[in-house]
Amino acid sequence: MNQQQRKWVFLIILSLVWGSSYILIKKALVGFEPITLSALRITTSAVLLLIFGFSSLKKIQKHQWKYIFYTAFLGTFFPVFLFSFAVKEIDSSIASILNSLTPFNTFFLGVVVFGFGFNKKQFIGILLGLIGTSILILKGANMNPNQNYWFALLPIIATFGYAMNVNMVKKHLADLDALAIITGNFLMMLPPAIVVLYFSGFFSSFSGNEIQIQSMMYVVILALFGTGIAKVLYTKLVQISTPVFASSVTYLMPLVAIFWGSLDGEKLSFLQLLSGLIIMLGVYLVNKAK
Repeated sequence: MNQQQRKWVFLIILSLVWGSSYILIKKALVGFEPITLSALRITTSAVLLLIFGFSSLKKIQKHQWKYIFYTAFLGTFFPVFLFSFAVKEIDSSIASILNSLTPFNTFFLGVVVFGFGFNKKQFIGILLGLIGTSILILKGANMNPNQNYWFALLPIIATFGYAMNVNMVKKHLADLDALAIITGNFLMMLPPAIVVLYFSGFFSSFSGNEIQIQSMMYVVILALFGTGIAKVLYTKLVQISTPVFASSVTYLMPLVAIFWGSLDGEKLSFLQLLSGLIIMLGVYLVNKAK
């Protein structure tokens, strides 16, 4: 399999895995609060990765550790918590559509932070992205008055972290083994995750009842596939392609998430689906080469 074929295989696998993560978060939240779920997910992923990837840490050079730290917290730690709190309050399919803003924000940060220029089509793409996001959130709030759509801002904030992460990996860690990067990330995140888990009351409140055991199963699946293996694949994808191509996984994830959400009884109006398409069109225009 050549590099071009591997890029597409990685993209499809990641779309399926991460697109399914939203419904898994929703199911895991039945037994755990968002803060507990997030800390437990990171802790479980860290333990699994350190078991299998500890020897890869020696590949990380001293000057690279600061970027390992930055990518750990911007690309995983904070987004994991943000999405858990969001899915607790809004439909998982909506959260997945908002995650489509990642390539959009990758470009936006390039313009604002790094001074990249942009053309007319990209400016139109920015406007379409903002319009689509506004419609999606406002319509969702109107259709679901029992849901707090202020929490829709959390996935949007998370996408800025993803955008910073993908650019840092490409610029500063492109020559480092993907497993080493992710194992280093979770080594950094393990201590604060354990502290959060302790203060969340998990160790004193976990009784092992049927609901908690079932939720724990979802957490393990999330940790193994949605966080551990997927993160390694994504980092490898960034290294063998471009930040824009890698972040385009968010085009496909909502299709998978909407499928699972519909099976679980979540409903999207035609206008919401249309706004999702508007967001993706905006992202396409923003990332289209000059």
